[in-house]
Amino acid sequence: MTTTQRSETAEGLAYGVGAYLLWGVVPLYWPLLEPASALEVLAHRVVWSLVTVGVLLLVTRRWSQALAVTRDPRRMAYVVAGAVVVAINWGTYIYAVNSDHVVEASLGYFINPLVTIALGVVFLRERLRPVQWCALALALAAVVELTWEYGRLPVIALTLALSFGVYGLMKKQAAIGAVEGLALETFALAPVAAAYLGYLAVTGALAFGSHGLGHALLLASTGLVTAVPLLLFGGAATRLTLTALGLLQYLAPILQFAVGVFVFHEAMTTGRWVGFALVWAALVLITVEATRHHRRTLRESASNLV
Repeated sequence: MTTTQRSETAEGLAYGVGAYLLWGVVPLYWPLLEPASALEVLAHRVVWSLVTVGVLLLVTRRWSQALAVTRDPRRMAYVVAGAVVVAINWGTYIYAVNSDHVVEASLGYFINPLVTIALGVVFLRERLRPVQWCALALALAAVVELTWEYGRLPVIALTLALSFGVYGLMKKQAAIGAVEGLALETFALAPVAAAYLGYLAVTGALAFGSHGLGHALLLASTGLVTAVPLLLFGGAATRLTLTALGLLQYLAPILQFAVGVFVFHEAMTTGRWVGFALVWAALVLITVEATRHHRRTLRESASNLV
C-alpha cells in the first residue's frame, strides 16, 4: 500500500468513525427537543434538512446531478419511495427515543444488515451462502425470543430495520449520490411537512418559537444533525473498502444500546439478553464469512491475472 493509499484509508476511517459516532449518540439529542411531539420534530427535520442540503448543493455546484434524476421518472419513483420509508424510519426512531425504547431501537439497527441480505434475496434474486442462511435463522430465532419476552412483536425494532433496509434498496435502484438523494427526498416530503407545521401554527400547538430561542435553534439544527453524519459517511464510502465500512456500521447500534442501558437505564431482562445475544451471534457469523469471502475473491481475481 502506497503512502497516498494509507493516507486515504486513514481519512476514510476517521470519516467513518465520525459518522457512526454521531449516529450512535443521537439518542441523547432528540429528548432535548421536547416538548415538541415526534411528528413535529420529524417535520422540522425534513424542512431543515432540505435547507441544509440545498445550501450544500449550491456550494458544491451539484444541482445538475440532482436535476438529472428529476428528468428520469423511473429513478424519481425510487427516490419518492425512499423518501416515504426514510420518513417512517426517522419518525419511528424519534418516537422510540422519546418513549424510552432506545434499546429496542438499537436492536433494529443490529438486525438491519440481516434484513438487507433478505431483501437482496427477495427483490434482487441474490443467492445466499450457507453461513448467511444460518445467520438469518439466528435472527429469526432472536425475533421469536424477544416477541416472547416482550409479550408482543418488537415492532419498533422491526419497523426501523425494514424501513432502513427498503430505503437502502431504493437508493441502490435510484443510483444517486448521498447529498443529491437527501435533497430530492426531503424536497418530496417538504410540502407535507410544511403543511403539518402550518396546521400546528394555526391551531396554536406549534412548539417552535414557543419555548425560547434556544429551543427553536435546537429544532432548526435537525438539518445539521441529519446532514453532517451523512456527509462524513459519504467521505468514508469513497475511501474505504465495503468490508471495512461494513464492520464500522456496528459502532452506531452498539453506542445506542449503551446509551439505552447505561444512560437511560432501560431494563435488560435475561430473556432480552438472550435475544440480543442471538442477533450478535448472527452478526459475527455474517461478518466473518463476508470477510473471508472477500479475501477469497481477491485471491481468485489475482490468480486469474497471473
